[in-house]
Amino acid sequence: MRILVLGSGAREHAIVTALLSENVGHEITAAPGNAGIAADVAVVALDPTNGAVVAEYSIENDIELVIIGPEAPLVAGVADELRQRGIAVFGPGKAAAQLEGSKTFAKYIMETAGVPTGRADRAGTIEDAIALLDEFGAPYVVKADGLAAGKGVIVTSDRDAALEHARHYLQQGSVLVEEFLDGQEVSLFLLSDGHTVLPLSPAQDYKRLGDDDAGPNTGGMGAYSPLPWLPDGFVDEVIDRVALPTVRQLAQEQTPFIGLLYCGLIITADGIRVIEFNARFGDPETQVVLPRLLTPLSGLLYAAATGRLSEQPRPEFTTDVAVGVVLASEGYPEEPITGRAITGLDRLEGVTVAHAATAHAADGHFVATGGRVLTVVATAPDFAEARATVYRELQKISLEGGQFRTDIAARVAR
Repeated sequence: MRILVLGSGAREHAIVTALLSENVGHEITAAPGNAGIAADVAVVALDPTNGAVVAEYSIENDIELVIIGPEAPLVAGVADELRQRGIAVFGPGKAAAQLEGSKTFAKYIMETAGVPTGRADRAGTIEDAIALLDEFGAPYVVKADGLAAGKGVIVTSDRDAALEHARHYLQQGSVLVEEFLDGQEVSLFLLSDGHTVLPLSPAQDYKRLGDDDAGPNTGGMGAYSPLPWLPDGFVDEVIDRVALPTVRQLAQEQTPFIGLLYCGLIITADGIRVIEFNARFGDPETQVVLPRLLTPLSGLLYAAATGRLSEQPRPEFTTDVAVGVVLASEGYPEEPITGRAITGLDRLEGVTVAHAATAHAADGHFVATGGRVLTVVATAPDFAEARATVYRELQKISLEGGQFRTDIAARVAR
């Protein structure tokens, strides 16, 4: 199959790696890709948010499936352009992608569909935000209404910090003030063709920069899968109470959801609640979910893109576990320092590396071009072995000022 993967992060590298592992001769191209992806497949310098350009390239090169990785092309309507040109695409159209692009829209869909979630209200001015912070009380939860690259949320007991966060994002639009929900968080990916949903394996990610959840929120510093502490029947409950009601409501709204429904969940004392929806594979969870997938990824995504997901059995996964740790640049997430050399990758054993913000320097070395540089992933029969492997190999990588958490999956490796 001729496949085009849009995006340039570790998520897209993990998708490419999963497709290559099928060993069936796929012709894979990534746009724009990164240095790590370019070592595996062909890359092309396309703007992934320009639907017309992506469509023309796909037609000229007989692309049979386009997989949209990041959120920006989805919110820009790239999937709509491709579908209008008769190209199979895995990713929701612009209207359905507002499930991620607008927290207000997501709350509307959840409330209309009866999906369990926390109380929230929209603030359009700083005066609104002040009143809502006082109404909801501490701990304060403030979210940017639009896209914020995983950094638009603050959870804090510091009212001044919450207010400053609201003030910053009000310059770009509105914010949501929500009730604080306490419990274990779970990421669950569900494939959808607009009618049927199929679950992938649950994962847990680590949002805070430092160990023991210290420091600012980030796009994600690591993840592991599966979650041995989940109660029996959890995935089926999420399908019945969250995923199917959401997909059906979007269909009723004439905005069918075709792609990956990312459910950010929390298990509270009162049961499951939805923290957020995303409209694409999550990062870094993708890096630990896909290495465990036994069912061919291409078949699943093509079935979703062409409305035939009901013909597919539930995806199967290996009994091995996966642990992924993100290596980030110094200064991340506020002001990451870029341009520094990354060495030691050729010495790694027993792990895979999903590149994110990397490029090739003139001397052939990799250099960091952004905040989250790469994800190192180990799979093993148990979490203790996977953790030992991933952290042993991380020590071989040199990036001046590089930072990573040391507690990923620690709670399940005891």
